Amino acid sequence: MEPREPRPTSANFLMILLAILLPPLAVALSAGLGGRFWLNILLTLLGYIPGLVHAIWVVAKTS
Repeated sequence: MEPREPRPTSANFLMILLAILLPPLAVALSAGLGGRFWLNILLTLLGYIPGLVHAIWVVAKTS
């Protein structure tokens, strides 16, 4: 029997929604206040889209 893929939960959905609205906050809640958070702050300051893409990536990888 093959292992099942993890299913999206309401918590994952809320984290993605938070990543769309406030990318740095979503990264902070998912990965802590380490390097990923500060990179996301920088990317968000340089442009919303890079920060958004990075936040969604971090949330997806840590879920």
